[in-house]
Amino acid sequence: MQKAHEREDLVSNSMNNNSRQAYQKAPSEFDEQIVQINRVSKKTKGGNKIGFSALTVVGDKKGRVGVGLGKAPDVAAAIRKGVSYAKKHLVEVPIVNGTIPFRIDVKLGAAKIMLKPAPPGSGIIAGGAIRSVVSAAGIVNISSKMLGTENKISNIYATLDALKQITEQARKIKERRAK
Repeated sequence: MQKAHEREDLVSNSMNNNSRQAYQKAPSEFDEQIVQINRVSKKTKGGNKIGFSALTVVGDKKGRVGVGLGKAPDVAAAIRKGVSYAKKHLVEVPIVNGTIPFRIDVKLGAAKIMLKPAPPGSGIIAGGAIRSVVSAAGIVNISSKMLGTENKISNIYATLDALKQITEQARKIKERRAK
């Protein structure tokens, strides 16, 4: 005859196994990183309305990267929205020997970003916000500098803009050489 606490252990173990199986994420081709979660509140007539914003970076480590900012009343929904937006707005990044093809300086709002190619073996020399974007893109060797603001959202959007500009300029150079 089983004792009551042994039966509870069996029930809780079977429930834990079932809940783990139910909540396991399906394997994805994208690497998802949560960069920042903010708690925001709005003053309303009935009191304060509390919500969350989640800044996420999604990349396949093969030259595609996207950034999403999701806002929702709870954290899980905000993350889900951010990841979904990032997957819909991916940017192609040209990678040459594990680094970017040339140096680029970008100013977007208060954020100033400098991205510079680095020799093989250097690794990613970048601050937290820039590091998450370039590593998700699959860049292995890069040197960077954040000037201006330290706001993560501004710096990530500036980095994404820099990678877009590199893509456009690389395409233009390729077209000129083909002529």
